[in-house]
Amino acid sequence: MIDVLNVTKVHRRGLLEVHALRSVSCQILTGSFTFILGPSGSGKSTLLYLLGALDEPTSGEITVDGKRLGSMTARERDLFRRSEVGFIFQSFNLLSNLSAVDNVLAPFLPRGVAPAQRIEATELLIRLGLGDRLTHRPNHLSGGEQQRVAIARALLKKPKLVLADEPTGELDSENGAAIMSDLRILCREHQSTVVIVTHEHDYVQPGDALIRIRDGRTTSPPMDCGTDG
Repeated sequence: MIDVLNVTKVHRRGLLEVHALRSVSCQILTGSFTFILGPSGSGKSTLLYLLGALDEPTSGEITVDGKRLGSMTARERDLFRRSEVGFIFQSFNLLSNLSAVDNVLAPFLPRGVAPAQRIEATELLIRLGLGDRLTHRPNHLSGGEQQRVAIARALLKKPKLVLADEPTGELDSENGAAIMSDLRILCREHQSTVVIVTHEHDYVQPGDALIRIRDGRTTSPPMDCGTDG
């Protein structure tokens, strides 16, 4: 369970204050597939970064599985991100000098990669349809293939929480639908809680939860999309 209680985020630019989030409260159930929906600039990504402890709220509290993110030390937040959270970004964030397999293993390279871990990364890429692209570098991969590598990198550690920021934003509709389908299948197998920021409603399915944000405020509580509209 993720609890967000009265969270406000203010960015200060000189004397100017920009309110990205205004007293946002919501809950995200463990094991759910939740979409944060809203127009550009509404505060969607800000909320996602706060859930992943990439940023801190100006006020309010976020609790993940009973752990208060605001009470964590910098070291504890780093451990939380490294061990429990898988991030998937629109821009892929792949390393240009590494192969597809080594990009999946990149978070583990500084500490050393076990042979079994390399096998697991390879098998994950094969499942994602990249069996013939394992040794290719990002500049030899299509946008859809690069995003599959990014998904494999996020899921290799079987994270409890998967946070995706516009993961299909740079893809065409066909590739976007395929990526979302792959993500659903793998995250269900891992029993991960998934939170996806998007402005596209087309990927939402019955049983998904919705959080709508506009101008930094939630416009409705999370709901099963079967009751939406």
